[in-house]
Amino acid sequence: MLERPQIEQVRRFNRTITERVGVLHDHYLGRDRPIGEARLLWEIGERGSDVRRLRERLGLDSGYVSRLLRALETAGLVTVEPLPSDKRVRTVRLTGAGRTELDELDRRSDEMAGSLLEPLNTSQRARLVSALAEAERLLTAGTVSLDPVDPDHPDAQHCLRSFFAELGERLDTGFDPARSLLPDAGELRAPRGVFLVARLHGEPVGCAGLKLPADAPAEVKRMWVSPATRGLGLARRFLTELEARAAGHGYDTLRLDTNKVLTEAIRLYHAYGFTEVPAFNAEPYAHHWFEKRITAGEPV
Repeated sequence: MLERPQIEQVRRFNRTITERVGVLHDHYLGRDRPIGEARLLWEIGERGSDVRRLRERLGLDSGYVSRLLRALETAGLVTVEPLPSDKRVRTVRLTGAGRTELDELDRRSDEMAGSLLEPLNTSQRARLVSALAEAERLLTAGTVSLDPVDPDHPDAQHCLRSFFAELGERLDTGFDPARSLLPDAGELRAPRGVFLVARLHGEPVGCAGLKLPADAPAEVKRMWVSPATRGLGLARRFLTELEARAAGHGYDTLRLDTNKVLTEAIRLYHAYGFTEVPAFNAEPYAHHWFEKRITAGEPV
């Protein structure tokens, strides 16, 4: 349950920051466009982008993005063209004038950031920068979605391939999926299980599966978080979601296994309330087995 003082503090911060950085004006940073158009130029960048990625990255609906792009096209700052290899995909690139405008936006943005820091003393600057870094981390964590998908979905397969590749690099013995007790995809589909994918700005950044066998405790399988998004609390969030789903199916025990080199995971499991138990399977890559008693809910 959110507390009222927390809500009020967030709202005060929103009012302060929007006023201080000038997003209330139609001429952001003194240029002839609002912040929405400027933000789109930054996201397009020197490498360009496809329209779908812009929508997902910024969390904007297609109609609004189209209006922003039309304004930028009319100003001669971008070109929007179909991808030669797939006419269904529209790509956006900066023109020469667009690159010049982006350089000017960068210069003015640097000046604006400096104006926030300059009035402060050295200690205050360090505190502000540290607080902003923490706020960015937490706000980023809040934008990650956990979505149930089919284990054969491309995003699920991307995460699993990345997971297996990391295991291959970290494990002393390497990792061969053919030797591991990998669950069959059917074991991670309803009603026998579930497979979750974490997405940040539409891109897959983690996964976790849950087996719901008829004659054994619920079991967490193949939990992985992208190195780029570690520190956002996604692994704990996966465990919380999977525990809730297991409890909702009437299970009172959640278990998992892991390799000895995955020390971060082992620390997390201990902190989350798991207890080490004797081996409950013959997984050749496992050195530690854990269980946690959970409160079973009504079967669903």
